[in-house]
Formats: sequence, structure tokens, C-alpha cells
Amino acid sequence: MLARLALALVFLAAPAQAAPEAAEVTLLSFEDLKGWDDDDHQAGLQVFLDTCRDLDDAQWRSICALAQSQGDGKAFFELFFRPLLIENGEPPLFTAYYEPEIAGSLVETDHYRHPVYAYPSDAPKGTSWLTRREIEEGGALKGRGLEIAWVADPVELQFLQIQGSGRIRLRNGQTVRLGYGGNNGHRFKSLGKELVRRGVYEPHQVSQTVIRNWVSRNPVEGHDLLMSNPSYVFFRKIGTVSRQKGPLGAMNRSITAHRSLAVDPKYTPLGAPVWLEKAGAEPFSRLMVAQDTGSRVKGAQRADIFWGTGDAAGKAAGRIRDGGRMIVLLPIQRAYALLPEGL
Repeated sequence: MLARLALALVFLAAPAQAAPEAAEVTLLSFEDLKGWDDDDHQAGLQVFLDTCRDLDDAQWRSICALAQSQGDGKAFFELFFRPLLIENGEPPLFTAYYEPEIAGSLVETDHYRHPVYAYPSDAPKGTSWLTRREIEEGGALKGRGLEIAWVADPVELQFLQIQGSGRIRLRNGQTVRLGYGGNNGHRFKSLGKELVRRGVYEPHQVSQTVIRNWVSRNPVEGHDLLMSNPSYVFFRKIGTVSRQKGPLGAMNRSITAHRSLAVDPKYTPLGAPVWLEKAGAEPFSRLMVAQDTGSRVKGAQRADIFWGTGDAAGKAAGRIRDGGRMIVLLPIQRAYALLPEGL
């Protein structure tokens, strides 16, 4: 370790980003990264190339140009980057998310009766407005032509909203790809935590399957549970992404299972390579790329790992809630700009 600094992350932020919060920064060497020599760095480089061309910054553009012709990913990162451990006093937490695929219809039926809404063009900006209860119970948006599709299960719809993207599988075998379209401005409230607060389950017992089954067994209380989360997410129809590719992340590019991270951009620049050392029951160390964000992802050592598409990915993602550490790789000039003069 070269130095431990308490600095504002103004050096890390792209010009268009909001003013970042203060954090403690430690400049590391690649020898400090657990398992660095054993990873598939070329796979990490390919994911980095998916979004590096979109980084509107002279240093990043130069790095991206160099990356186009690299045949040795490990040497590339070691030559042009330096690792930074960024902390803000909160414990590390690494979870996972996935792209749901649920059955649905392009028309409303007795079975498919819960609408998937597009974002209203007249929604107020920068403020909270209609709650989930007003939208789902009160029908505040009904009849405005905002329906993209209809689904059968309101629990699956809310899980779809929590993930922020997904696919609607139609009876003819085709799918409708959905991307995040906006939200109603209300703070997200966890269904699992609400069940714990009500004394129904202990924290370690809660999962998506448990929530789904409990709502099914308790329709009245289950409906009230779903309405307890006032946050509501809208979608947009995505028609240009190959079925074989992942959903679009915050950088409007497809993300990659087990290599893309959702991060807090106040601390980790979008598009930056990240070395993740995940602890827990199934630990791993891997080169990833910060390509997405999320309403529940807040903090310097907080990240959400994209785990893939479908039910199997969803079940695996739901089991991940681990510690560890996350190290951001920055271009050398930007990394060393964090050091005070004379160090």
C-alpha cells in the first residue's frame, strides 16, 4: 500500500457527474489484489471495450484507443491503470441482480391483467408523485395508452421493477425486451424487510421464493405487503438488442453476466474496470466493469453483480449477500492526481 488518504473524489468524477462525496482512498499495487494473476483478464478487457468508447473524457478516450489492439489484457491493465481502494466508512456489501423473464400478453385478458407501464411524458421532474397504491389500486394511469404489456402475477411484476429490466415471454414464443424507463420518485421499501418488521420471518429466511409463496397463501395481507413499497418503476421497450445479449445498463449498452457491476457513480466512475474480491459461501476474485447503477446501490464499497437472465440466474442472485472489497482501476494520471504534492 502506498498511501491512505482522506480526499473528496472530485478527481474521479466526469464533468457531467454530481459533486461526489468525501471518501478515504488507498492506492494499491497489483500485487495487493487477491487472485489477480489467476483471472481471465482478456474476458474483462472485452467487457471494458463494450462501453469505453462512450466515456466522454480525454484520458479515457486515449485508454480506449489503446485497448482496441491489446492481445494481453493483464499487461494492458497493469501498464495503464493503478488500483484504488475507495471507502466511505460503511461496511462492504455485494449482492447480485438478474434479468427476469416472465409470461405475459400484448393485450389484457382475464389471466394477464396487471399492466407494465411506460413512463408518462407529463410526469413531473425532480419530485415524487403517484404512489404504487394510486397506480395499481386507484388506476391513476389506466386508459392512457401507456401499457406495454400485461402480466399475470403482481409479485413477479414488482420483482421485474426491482431488477429494472427484463423480458416478457409471449405465448407465440416471442419476447418483449424491457429497459428501465423511470420511476415515480418515491423511496424503495424492501418487501423482505417489511415481512421481518411484521414478525413473519427472520432476516435469513427471506428470499424471492419465500415472498412469492407468502403472498400467494395470504392474498389480502399479501396485497397490502406489495402496496407497502411506494416506489414504482416504468419501462421502455427495447427493440435493438440481440436476444443473446444482456439487458442495457446505465450506459445504454448490453451488460455481461458475471463481469458487469452496478455501482454508486458518486464513488466509482461508470465504465471503469473494477477488481471485485467477493467473500461469502462462494468467494471469487474477478475483473469486472462498472456499467450500471441501481436505486439500492449506495456507497463506496457497495455493488450489485449482474448474474444473467431467467429463473436460474434469479435464484442464484437471491442467495448472494456478501462482504469483501472492491478496488477501482483508474488511468495512471488520474490515480496519481489523488496524491498530495511531495508524497
